[in-house]
Amino acid sequence: MKDKNNSKQVKSSRRNFLKKMGVGAGAISIAGVGGPAILSGRENTKSGKTVKLLSPEGNLVEVDQDDIKPAREIVADLKEEARKGLPNRKFGMVIDLAKCKNARKCVEACQEGHMLPKDHEWIKLYLLQDDMHTAKYWFPRPCFHCDKPMCVSVCPVGATYKRPDGIVLVDNQRCIGCKFCMTGCPYSARVFNWKDPEVKLPEGHAYDPETNIPPVEGTVGKCVFCADNLRKNLLPRCVTACPMGVIYFGDILEDTVTNGEETVRFSKLMLDRAGFRYREELGTLPSVYYLPPNQRMFPVERGLDGYDEDIKGRYKKVGPR
Repeated sequence: MKDKNNSKQVKSSRRNFLKKMGVGAGAISIAGVGGPAILSGRENTKSGKTVKLLSPEGNLVEVDQDDIKPAREIVADLKEEARKGLPNRKFGMVIDLAKCKNARKCVEACQEGHMLPKDHEWIKLYLLQDDMHTAKYWFPRPCFHCDKPMCVSVCPVGATYKRPDGIVLVDNQRCIGCKFCMTGCPYSARVFNWKDPEVKLPEGHAYDPETNIPPVEGTVGKCVFCADNLRKNLLPRCVTACPMGVIYFGDILEDTVTNGEETVRFSKLMLDRAGFRYREELGTLPSVYYLPPNQRMFPVERGLDGYDEDIKGRYKKVGPR
């Protein structure tokens, strides 16, 4: 359990991350459609005339009449904002392989946050061994959000796209389920939705490519770097869920990344720890970087402690790749 001093450091690091993101706490407290408007730099042109409405909870509330839109217009606005992304940002992730022990909290937080079925994992954990004479190590693999994404180049309908801030998204309302993007991705980072996940949506939910909730039968889903959290100045769910501080996230343009407990210079971390990109020879330029598993904090066998045979069975036949 973390002590109080460490807890204060965590909060301080997260506040520093939010400041680096360039949006003040005042923007976070704005609810509904006003949040994206502030982030995109729009001016407030509301009429000031209010209308009384009954909320889903049965409360009588007053809202500005300019905020009342048909559902299809709200979805259209969300899709437009999702394609624009956040201005003057270049998001990146760093994964420290020396710290990972297959705790799987990142997987669980991702599934819960995006209403994924248990057999759908947008971030996977592999047990790798580079050579028969080298040690095995745990390897978390989200979507790499490549700067030259093969998945985007092969999509025939423009359902998957890359934003200026580096994030690659999928519009499930546009996806036709052809799986070309799955074939084009050299990292197998995409998941096909074979069936309706039958999840219960929150009241008033509007589809947004930044969350891709819910998964749609017959379409493709993948890690979205928790783009919805970034718009609220929050770290991706996998980052905050990891108990070992394995995953760092931040703005490469600001040269700053954090795992929620410590905030460090991205360039210094890469230099000091010999950071690398997985299969960089492919030329896709991933936005996910790795720190090698030297001086590991845990023996690899501890990554199987406490799991049922279904999970352990995944790693029984692991050899040099």
